[in-house]
Amino acid sequence: MEEQVKQLREIQDPVRRAQQASDLVGRFQAAVTEISRLRKEALEEMSVLGMSQTEIAKHLDMTRSRVGQLLKTGPKIERAFFGTGSKLIVAVGGKLEAKNNNPGPVVAQEDFQAYDEFRSLASGLDFETDYEVVQPPGMINLNRDDLVVICGPRLSPLIAQVLESDVNIGFDRDSKGWHLLDRVQQKFYRSPMDDGTPADYAYVGKLPRLDGRGTFLYIAGIHAVGAAGVVHFLDGHIAELYREVKDGRFSTVVQCTFDAATRRVLSSKRVAPIYK
Repeated sequence: MEEQVKQLREIQDPVRRAQQASDLVGRFQAAVTEISRLRKEALEEMSVLGMSQTEIAKHLDMTRSRVGQLLKTGPKIERAFFGTGSKLIVAVGGKLEAKNNNPGPVVAQEDFQAYDEFRSLASGLDFETDYEVVQPPGMINLNRDDLVVICGPRLSPLIAQVLESDVNIGFDRDSKGWHLLDRVQQKFYRSPMDDGTPADYAYVGKLPRLDGRGTFLYIAGIHAVGAAGVVHFLDGHIAELYREVKDGRFSTVVQCTFDAATRRVLSSKRVAPIYK
């Protein structure tokens, strides 16, 4: 089934993609959500190309009213930004903290907040979520479908190495501390938190799996609260971001402000280009 869905995603002609998706919906109920999403996306592309619903209906051998219904209902097209299955794996970075002389991995309050808000966002796109902690010293299996990682490079040397594949944006450190660097524009993003201002910058992008068989979504702030800022941004911009990058590799920088007392994000915006 995965192979059929992969082939369907690669069909460039929206007419053929919609026809094939309609055929697969009837034969593979287990993958009906993603197939239905692909069909809806193809229908929208056909509309953008100037085809009327009557013309689309003729191509698909269905009624005009059925085409209208499919365009209004079904899975949201931007769902594919996160994955194509029914469940997302969300891995959150953990660090060792001594408790009664017995060190154990803990997750920063802001990182767990980011996960909790991400779970709500994912639920709205008909995803279930599985939560796991990236155990010190930061080893994680990146070769999985539908994977989201919320973990700073300081907590995982493995993640730090994968981040080096991004030639556009990355984390760096100098005498002033950790920061994000836009290598294209030679622009530094230093966290306002370091000067006592309740705001932060964060990285969001798709990074390559180590097995070369896809990507995973990576989110990390200069400080932990920045990750929650990315989730806040995605909640309001996921549709436009998906239309821009589809399921390909990209990276950008998000800025957020937050309440100093509760650490709840108040606003978020993209401040760097979307590099693809």
